[in-house]
Amino acid sequence: MKQFRLLLSLLAISGLVMFTSCDKTDEPAPTPTITATAQANANLSILVDALVYTDLANTLNGTDKFTVFAPTNAAFTALLSTLGVSKVTDIDKNTLKSILLYHVVSGTVKAADITTGYVKSVSPFGTTSSFLSLYVTKDANGVSINNGAKVTTADVIASNGVVHVIDKVLTIPSVVNHALNNPNFSSLVAAITRPDLLVDYVGILSGAGPFTVFAPTNAAFSALLTELGAPNLNAIDANTLNKVLQYHVVNGANVLSSALTEGQQVTTFQGQKFTISLSGGAKIKDANNRISNIVVVDVQGSNGVVHAIDKVILPVL
Repeated sequence: MKQFRLLLSLLAISGLVMFTSCDKTDEPAPTPTITATAQANANLSILVDALVYTDLANTLNGTDKFTVFAPTNAAFTALLSTLGVSKVTDIDKNTLKSILLYHVVSGTVKAADITTGYVKSVSPFGTTSSFLSLYVTKDANGVSINNGAKVTTADVIASNGVVHVIDKVLTIPSVVNHALNNPNFSSLVAAITRPDLLVDYVGILSGAGPFTVFAPTNAAFSALLTELGAPNLNAIDANTLNKVLQYHVVNGANVLSSALTEGQQVTTFQGQKFTISLSGGAKIKDANNRISNIVVVDVQGSNGVVHAIDKVILPVL
């Protein structure tokens, strides 16, 4: 009888040990940080090298929440080939840091929460408090960034945010690139690249700047053609179109929406002025007293800022 009781006791103890052991085994592993997530993915090893080199590995290893668009090794290899260098440490450290920060957005943004439009990266414009903008497109084909980089793997969850793997390194856009990246500005792009204008707008607006561009949407150009009774942009004579395009640019200033004031007189690259109105939303009154609404503000580029407007503004012609 004593031996039977001893056996039962041993079995009970053994069961307790086994239960405790299984319980520990079933505990889920802690979710890794963004940096650790990248380190665990062999296809992101060059990104990890870049993060370490630019001292950003610790930033993405903390508790602040971020969304990271993570370029693959193939994406970095393509960039290195374009730059004519063999490894990320051959790139200027500050330049690479700005590029990497341009792939990061504050907060956790899962694929289901992404919508088409502009978002701010955490890469600053120079020493200002303005941050460079990304143009994100979400459609039936998935998510793409700046009309080029595609999300190939979405929603890799980390303890401090989320990683979306992309197939191209994002380069920092100028104001011209912002126009090229957004299909809603295709008419503007067609206008500034018209060869008979004999003005290299792409070259000028790719310069150091800074520039502030009030960019008409495609709908704005369509409305202008109707207003002028013109069948297409090519029907507008070169001299007139040059004056109109230059009336949309402010040279030598990065004017954010927060700097606009009621009744402000803005001198344009063309030489004439227009007036800012803030009543009922930011508007422009052109030299002909026509009103255009500013519909998107503060699209920050490397050499200036873009504000989208819903009507082409006209100087005195």
